[in-house]
Amino acid sequence: MKDKTFHKDHRINWWLTALTVVLSLTVLIPLYFTVVTALKTPAEAGTFSLPSSWQWSNFGAASAKVDYPRAALNSAIITVSAVVLTLLTNTFVAYAVARNMDKRFFRFLYYFFIAAMFVPFPVVMLPIAKQMGAWHLDNQFGLILLYMTLGLGTNLFIATGFIRSIPPSLEEAARVDGASTWTIFWKIIFPLMSPINATIGILTALWAWNDFLLPLIVLTDQSNQTIPLAQYVFSSQFATNYPMAFSSYLMAMAPILIVYVFAQRWVVSGVMRGAVK
Repeated sequence: MKDKTFHKDHRINWWLTALTVVLSLTVLIPLYFTVVTALKTPAEAGTFSLPSSWQWSNFGAASAKVDYPRAALNSAIITVSAVVLTLLTNTFVAYAVARNMDKRFFRFLYYFFIAAMFVPFPVVMLPIAKQMGAWHLDNQFGLILLYMTLGLGTNLFIATGFIRSIPPSLEEAARVDGASTWTIFWKIIFPLMSPINATIGILTALWAWNDFLLPLIVLTDQSNQTIPLAQYVFSSQFATNYPMAFSSYLMAMAPILIVYVFAQRWVVSGVMRGAVK
C-alpha cells in the first residue's frame, strides 16, 4: 500500500516536463549559438554547425578592441560598491519600516517606495540625467548612488516581510540588557537576514553589472565606461565581425554568470521568505 502511494505521489508530470524542456531550449539554443559563433571565423558565422577550426584568438582580439580589462575593472568597482552600499542602507530602511508599520508615516513610505517600482524607467530617465549632471554626479559615485536608491523599492518589498517574521521578543530581550537600536540591528537582525541579504546582493550585482541605460545617461567620462558601454561601441564599430562581438559578450557574461550559478539557491529562498510574511 505504501509503495502504491509513493508511486502515485511521485508520478512524472509529462506536460510540465515538456514545458520545462521547451522553456529551457529558449535559453540553451541562443547560448549554444553564441558559444559556437565566438569560436568561428567571420566566414562561418551565422550557422549552428560546429567550427571547422576553433578560433580562440577571437577572445584576445575582442579584449584588445574594447579595452576589456579597464571596462571590467570599472564594472567591478561599481558593482561591488553598489552591493555593499545597498546592503548597508536598504536593509536598515526595511527594518525601520517593518517595525513601525502601525504608524501612518512609515506605511506611507512603504507604499510610496513600492509604487515607485511600477514607474517605467524611460519616464524618469531624462530628469535623472539632467539632475545628476547639475549636481556634478555624472560619474561612478553618482551611478552607485542611483543603484542604491532606485533599487530601494524592490529591496524593501523583499526584506520587510522577512523582518516582520522575526519575533520582536528577541529585540525586547536585547533592550532589557541595554542594547540600542543600532546594536539590535547589527548584532541580531542583520545576521538573521543572511538569506535576504544574499538575495538583495545578488540581484543588485546582476543589475549593476549588466545595466546599460543608467551608465549611458550618467557617465560622461569615457574612461569610466562599463562593459555594456564598451560593447556598445564595439558592436557599432565592428558590426560585421560577429565572432569577435560574441566573444566579447561571453567574456562579459562569464563573471556574473559564475556568481549567479553558485548563489541561485539564495535568490529563490530569499524571495520566497521575503514575499510571504
